[in-house]
Amino acid sequence: MTVDTSSTSLSGTNVDLSVKLGQLHLKNPLIAASGCFGYGVEYADVVDLSTIGGISVKGLFLEERSGHPPTRIVETPSGMLNAIGLQGIGVHQFIQEKLPELRLYRTAVIVNICGSTTDEYAELARILSDADGVDALELNVSCPNIKEGGIEFGCNPGGIGEVVSRVRQATHLPIIPKLTPNVEDIASLAIAAEEAGADAISLVNTFLAMAIDVETKRPKLSNVLGGLSGPAIRPIAVRMVYECRKAVSIPIIGMGGIMNSTDVLEFIIAGSSAVQIGTANFIDPFIWPKLLKGIREYAHRKDINHLSELVGSIATEDHKAV
Repeated sequence: MTVDTSSTSLSGTNVDLSVKLGQLHLKNPLIAASGCFGYGVEYADVVDLSTIGGISVKGLFLEERSGHPPTRIVETPSGMLNAIGLQGIGVHQFIQEKLPELRLYRTAVIVNICGSTTDEYAELARILSDADGVDALELNVSCPNIKEGGIEFGCNPGGIGEVVSRVRQATHLPIIPKLTPNVEDIASLAIAAEEAGADAISLVNTFLAMAIDVETKRPKLSNVLGGLSGPAIRPIAVRMVYECRKAVSIPIIGMGGIMNSTDVLEFIIAGSSAVQIGTANFIDPFIWPKLLKGIREYAHRKDINHLSELVGSIATEDHKAV
């Protein structure tokens, strides 16, 4: 699939928003986050999908999954809890029903894959490598609200390395492990992913959390525990991106509570080459042009010609701002 990476003009100044993530090229740094944008096609009537840099589709197993029973989503201060349980269609149904429509749009298709074993990850990678229209694989090794689904691999460097190595052997596609924040040292996971052959990493997934109804004294989620997302987690996610940027040389896709263009820029300055937008889609599905407008205006104001100039440009005692 050919992805448009042309520059965008603003007030006579060319601001190049294109991004290179290993072998993956995006026209701009905005990616719809897995689990928050369906399979992409559900938003096609309200969002011009061709204006988005990429779409990370809802996570796929080999077979269809029903997920957890309700209640599966709970609003919290400055965020939300979810315990969907990775409900979704299987990989074959995705290829037959969703992928043909996604190919109609000029946006990169990143397929999020989940597995209970390394063999399942490798098989999914093999199947999707033969499917026309898949641009990259995001490895979900970090879902906090199910017992299977890769979390047992994603919490230690050895597990991350094992999954990435198996998938690397099975596919020519770019590999992007999605890292969990529910660890003491996320940088060690990033290093393991890079050493095993990952083209980029994405972080962070949701934080393990819970909410209780004080009147009934029962958990608000049927699964008891869920994943916290939204603005409440953003400062922690930015810190983790910063730590990983210092530890690895492969590109980083940052995410966690992005609600406006300033949030996007914060992640990029901390070290992200691209970002994913998740919870904000539930609040404002029309957010995409607003984000692009804000990024372009900032770049114009700062006399920046290419977005890559901002990546990791944070000013610290030993690192002056550009």
